[in-house]
This record gives sequence, structure tokens and C-alpha cells, in this order.
Amino acid sequence: MKPALLFLSAFALLTAPAAMANPPYAKVNGKPIPAAHAEVLMANQLAQGQARSPELEQAVREELVRREVLTQAAVAKGLDKKPDVQAQVALARQGVLIGAYLNDFARNVKIADEEVRKEYSTLTGALGDKEYKARHILVDQEAEARALIERLKKGERFEELAKASKDPGSRDKGGELGWANKASYVPPFAEAMVKLGKGKFTETPVQSNFGWHVIQLDDVRELKAPNFDDVRPQIVQRLRQMAVEKHILDLRAKAKVE
Repeated sequence: MKPALLFLSAFALLTAPAAMANPPYAKVNGKPIPAAHAEVLMANQLAQGQARSPELEQAVREELVRREVLTQAAVAKGLDKKPDVQAQVALARQGVLIGAYLNDFARNVKIADEEVRKEYSTLTGALGDKEYKARHILVDQEAEARALIERLKKGERFEELAKASKDPGSRDKGGELGWANKASYVPPFAEAMVKLGKGKFTETPVQSNFGWHVIQLDDVRELKAPNFDDVRPQIVQRLRQMAVEKHILDLRAKAKVE
């Protein structure tokens, strides 16, 4: 069992039922470990794709025992009385409760098929009907961009000049940005790019919030929107998340904060 997953699972244990109506899962130095703790930890591991097995059950048991041993050691040292530790425990518990509440809210959000289709139309409309394969050189000053354009006009290769770009993601690839629709770029960049012919570059620098760009368009192709049925689950999830975010804003607006 991966320690990182177990660490994340610790938050869930903070709100696991503590009632001992059922026999304890195990005892450490006479103190019982609730069976609910094992159920929570096991459920988290299964949700991560682990298969239930005797080895996993033993790993869960060992982790709970180790956790209890360490908790008892911390309490014996009085660390549970420290204000900063109490604050961290309270915040962790709060985080689990928030997650449980929002998951419960999201599960109960009803998404009509009409809403899904409307969002699909909005998203596909924003994509446009073309994809562009572009490259660029990004610099800080307009004068730098103008100098690069003059060098391009004299026949220097864009790929070589791109080594001067301050964009670390593309400068080592000749400035190449790959295939993307125009909505993927900031408006000034997109507007300049779509006006270019294949193989052409901007003859005046393009300014964006990132700096000054020299852009070259390598190719254009038709963009086929994904099939509705293929992306329906993702759109439903998107609408569900939007509903959750709106609910959070509504709760915040109604809250009396002093």
C-alpha cells in the first residue's frame, strides 16, 4: 500500500464513526480501533484501483496499528494539547466535512439532457472549425521583435531565431506550438495568427500580456468537433461542477460575516 494514499486517507478517518456498536477491528495497548476506520481506509484503496486481497487487508490492518501506535505516542507526549496541532486537526476535519458535503450536493444535482446539448453547442462553437499549427518567438521589447522580423525577411530561419524566445516551452522546438484552435490563444495572438497564410509570418510585432510575439503559421486543417455521445460524460461533470461552484457562491453571499 502506498504511503501517500494512506496519508490522504487519514483525513477521512477523522470523521469516521467512532461508535463501538460492532466489535473493534483491533486493539493497540488495550485501546480499540473502530471497524469503521478499516472500512474507510479499504474503500479509499479500492477507489484508487487496488484489488481487494489478503495482502491489502493485511496492509490496511498494519497501517491502522501503526497509526494508533503513533497517535498514542503523540498523546502521551501531550502534543494533542498544543494549539497548533489542535488547529491542524480542526482544519483537516473541516476539509473532510466540506468534501463530503460538496460530493453529496453534486450527486443530487439534476442535469437535463437539454442543458447538456446546449453546453455542447456552446463549447463546440467556441472551438471554431479550424486548427492551426503555429510557432512564435516571444521577447520583452517591441524593438527586439522588429529586429527579428527584419532578420526573417532577409532569409534567416525561424527555428534558429526562436532560440532567443523567452518562452521555455517552445524555444527549444523552433518556437513550435503544435496544433490548436484559435480559442487556445490570447485574443491578440489568435487574431494575428488566423490572418496569416501558410508559411507566412507577422510583419509587425504582436503584443499580448506575455510580451511581444513574432508568429509564423505553418499549417491549417479542418477541426472536427467530438461526437456528442463521446463527450457527454465530461460535459455532465462540467455542468455539475459549475452547479457546485454556484452553490458555494450562493452560500457565501447569504452568510453573515462579522
